[in-house]
Order: sequence, then structure tokens, then C-alpha cells
Amino acid sequence: MITNNGYRKGDSYRSIIYLESFSKSTNVFAATGRNYSDLNEIWVGHTNGTAKKITNFSQQLTGWNTPTNEVIQWKSKDGTMVEGVLLKPRNYDPSKKYPLLVVIHGGPTGVDRPEPTPTYVYPIMQWCEKGALVLRVNYRGSAGYGEKFRSLNVKNLGIGDMWDVLSGVEYLSKKGFVDTSRMGCMGWSQGGYISAFLTTHTNIFKAISVGAGISNWVTYYVSTDITPFTQQYLQSTPWANAAVYQKTSPMTTINKAQTPTLIQHGELDRRVPISNAYELYRGLQDRKIPSKLIVYKGFGHGITKPKERLAAVWHNWLWFNRYVFGDKEETIPTE
Repeated sequence: MITNNGYRKGDSYRSIIYLESFSKSTNVFAATGRNYSDLNEIWVGHTNGTAKKITNFSQQLTGWNTPTNEVIQWKSKDGTMVEGVLLKPRNYDPSKKYPLLVVIHGGPTGVDRPEPTPTYVYPIMQWCEKGALVLRVNYRGSAGYGEKFRSLNVKNLGIGDMWDVLSGVEYLSKKGFVDTSRMGCMGWSQGGYISAFLTTHTNIFKAISVGAGISNWVTYYVSTDITPFTQQYLQSTPWANAAVYQKTSPMTTINKAQTPTLIQHGELDRRVPISNAYELYRGLQDRKIPSKLIVYKGFGHGITKPKERLAAVWHNWLWFNRYVFGDKEETIPTE
């Protein structure tokens, strides 16, 4: 998936190839790809010669203060090797300690790659500009690492995923450049589920954001539009094996929750029905844990329109700035 072209070292010269297409005679090819710091470009060339770049989309980033990307590896609690992408500010100083924000992808068969402007509903680039590190974890079950790795979270959802996230945080903490008193965690869909699991199992984060996440596998099983997904990963129904559903559900340990938690959810979500958000929110409110539920009216599993997505980004910006960076409450600009 990720290769070094062998000519230079450093962030800007590591390459990722996404797609290749060959002529009928196979001696001419076109490919899309990029290095860690640029946007995707299109290349054409001959298989026995050099390739020429025919686009320059990355010119749009000229003058942008994009973060640097570094692929790192560490051992999880059970010895499994896990990979992640660490983003650092351009003016990163290894002698300083930085706040750490963990952003968890969905899927679970998604995968995070180095890229200059990662986002969705999380202002990652802006947090790096503000002076934070961001860790994107390719936890067990992620694509691109083989079938055995993909299967490590079967009947172990949440639990093994938590091991992978926390061991990554510990790995960075031991390096000495993380301010462990200022850490946050967030994710959408499966990343939201893992974030919810961390909300009810840990207290190392100052704030967590749960986006379209599962809070109770039984609630999810009886209402999602992809019921076979649950059977595939938990290998049973709630009526045949209640224990595995309880073990892997964040709500089972709601009484241990201590972390201020933002919950974001689409009103019409059929993939992860909004009942999951209401359940987690009610549990946190009953525990008197600082929590906020934001429902995006008219949206399903994803926030797909620019204005509302910007609002979702802003909600995360405010939440983590308040609890991780200690900023005063801001308001959404009206002009």
C-alpha cells in the first residue's frame, strides 16, 4: 500500500499508488498516485521507461500550512503489530510536549493513509496548526493488512480495537513528546463505536466525540439495515449468545463513564439508527457526565451537504478546544 521510491528520504518523497491502467499492448500505462504531502496526480509513461506527471492539482496547496505525515508501528496489548499515521505541525519541535488527538476511521474495514488535508467532520489540519499531534489508527480489522489481521476483531469488537488505540497512545507517550493531560479521541461510524467504547472503558482522554456510533449491539442488531454485519462479527444473535453482545457494547459499562462526550448523529440514519445516540446520551446524562447530543436533521449515516458538514466540523472544533485546549466557548459566526 505504501512504498518508498528509494531516491530520497522524508515526508514529501514517499509514494502511494492508487490505480493503474494499461494499454492493450501493456507497454503504456496511466496511474494515479501521490506522495505524503500532495494531492492525487495522474501520471503516464512506458513500462520500460519513466513516467510523466500530467496534472498539478497539488498547486492548490501552495502556501497552505499542511501537517507532516509519518507512518508508525507499535505492538498492541496482545502483541499484534498495528500501524498508524502520525500528523505533526510543520514547526514541530521534538523537545516540546504536544496535545494529542486520536481520530479513528470507520468500517471497520476502512484504512487511513498519509495525506495532506484529512478531514470529514474533524478539523485535523487546523488542530495541527494550533499545535497538536493527531494519530490516525489502523486498528485490527482495517483493510490492507491481510485476512488474519482483518479477522482479529471477530467476537472481539471494541475490546481489541481499544487495545490498539490505547497502545498507540502509550507508544507515543513513551517517546516523551505528548502532553498526556491534554488528549482527545473521536471517530465516525465504526470509529464512533470505538470512541463510545473508550468513553465507557477509559478516563485518559479529556474529551471524546462519538459520530454515528453504536452504543448497544442489541439495539443496533434489531434496527440496522445490515443485520448480517452483526452476525458476521459477533458470530451469533443476541438471543443465542447474550454475553458477547454485552461484552462488546459500550452501554454495558456506562456506569464507568467519566469523559465529556459529544454525540453527533444523522436524524435518518438507517445504518446506525439514532436510537444508539439517544441511549448513550441518556446514560451519560443520568451519570451527570458533561455531554451534548447534536442531531443533523434530514441526514442519514453521513453528513453530505457542505453547510451542515461545516457545522459538524465546527461542533468538534468547539468541543475539543474547550476540553483539550482550555479555550473559552466560541460562537458560530453569523456572517
